[in-house]
Amino acid sequence: GYRVSLQGNFFGRNHTYITFPEYNPCQHIKLDPPLNIKSNVTASQCQIWWSVPWHLEEILQYELQYKEYGASWEVALNKTPPSSLPQIEIENTELHSGVTYIARVRCKVSENEDSYHSQWSEWSQTTAFQRAGVPKILNTRTMQFLILPLSFGTLLYLFWNFSLSSRWQKASPALTFPHQLLSFSPSIICTMGTLR
Repeated sequence: GYRVSLQGNFFGRNHTYITFPEYNPCQHIKLDPPLNIKSNVTASQCQIWWSVPWHLEEILQYELQYKEYGASWEVALNKTPPSSLPQIEIENTELHSGVTYIARVRCKVSENEDSYHSQWSEWSQTTAFQRAGVPKILNTRTMQFLILPLSFGTLLYLFWNFSLSSRWQKASPALTFPHQLLSFSPSIICTMGTLR
């Protein structure tokens, strides 16, 4: 440990002020920010990873911030990786399609570590990413060109079918009536003949 003091000349007199009677550097660490932050987007999530010195990986914890490109960091969302691995996943359900995001990360010694203590590092450089979009065939304009003609065609078919069926119902008694007369006419004539 160290004894930290401040010495100075004040109003022509030398003074010494004890700032830290016992200063232990391993309890006051400020780490360098993580390096080489990168991202990769898949159909279901965005994977983000970064680099830290290999001998520190097991004792560090991280905080990731991400926001829409152009927005202020004041409105950024925070995520904490579930393990000490220098990586994290953001589900696509947390992102808007067609929007570009940027992310950054910082680190410090884990609270579970007894031998060392630190404050948060500065933020790393950023990485940009965008949620994987839906296939182009399903975009709004294509859907309009498909749905409108199909809807019109279905309505036309239903109208035509209803029109034909109602005509057939009106026309069928008139078409079958003379046939019924012919089929019954001999019995009528026979009956009339016996009456005479």
